[in-house]
Amino acid sequence: MKELNTNNFQVVKPVKLAQIPTRLEIVTSKKENKKSLKKIGSKLSKLQDIMYAHNRYGVLICLQGMDTAGKDSLIREVFSKFNPRGCVVHSYKTPTSKELQHDYLWRHYVALPEKGKYSIFNRTHYENVLVTRVNPQYLLYENIPGIEKTDDVTDKFWEMRFRQIKNFEKHIAMNGIIVFKFFLHLSKEEQRLRLLRRLEMEKKNWKFSAGDLTERTRWEEYQQCYEEAINMTSVPHAPWYVIPADDKLTARLLVAKIIFERMSKYTDIVEPQPDDKLMENIENYKEKLRKKDI
Repeated sequence: MKELNTNNFQVVKPVKLAQIPTRLEIVTSKKENKKSLKKIGSKLSKLQDIMYAHNRYGVLICLQGMDTAGKDSLIREVFSKFNPRGCVVHSYKTPTSKELQHDYLWRHYVALPEKGKYSIFNRTHYENVLVTRVNPQYLLYENIPGIEKTDDVTDKFWEMRFRQIKNFEKHIAMNGIIVFKFFLHLSKEEQRLRLLRRLEMEKKNWKFSAGDLTERTRWEEYQQCYEEAINMTSVPHAPWYVIPADDKLTARLLVAKIIFERMSKYTDIVEPQPDDKLMENIENYKEKLRKKDI
């Protein structure tokens, strides 16, 4: 994986998803990639511990992709060595009745990482310019002033949502949250194979939903919406990375590598130093504990 330049996957100018490969041809073996992922995972875990002690930054990992893109397994494998106290996963599904009583960003605001911690969004606030854009009837459940029917949802409405999302990300970045946004770029053929596997393997039957096939018929609509969302909202403080996802192991390794390389640039994240009083008395404290005086 050393030959891969992670900068090549960051969106710094408008992209066409149809022109970006969903599978990478790499020279390293599966065994080597598993070893590399394990090694990077350990390094990320150590960085997490230091950030937790430093207590000034939080990290938000956003994962988006079509059904079967590998979000769940990526979370399990990339973050397996993290201390659970410093990493929380939030999986976003259809908004609850309580969530619908608030604006669409509310449930994401309350799930943002505390200082020193990671939050992982499995599906994200971008669902509100993806699923609702392909299915605008869902917006009617939000009781938005001026939106009485789907015909009221104009291009200006989506432009407004993109501005709101960009402002949301700018605000949290300015307050110490480091934002990563990953689009797991899956091919339609690979999705077909993965859905079929869910049906053919009894232990995976529970993962299949008839709705998956319905959404699959709207593949091109989703790709167009993803492309526009990525191009409209990839900025230096909250960049998008398009990750080829037909091979799950390669996708996991690439995500881990991107996170590690970017986090390593924050040289101000260091373990806190003991105060002068502690250092002046440290030998005395050790002596008391050795003699069991306390």
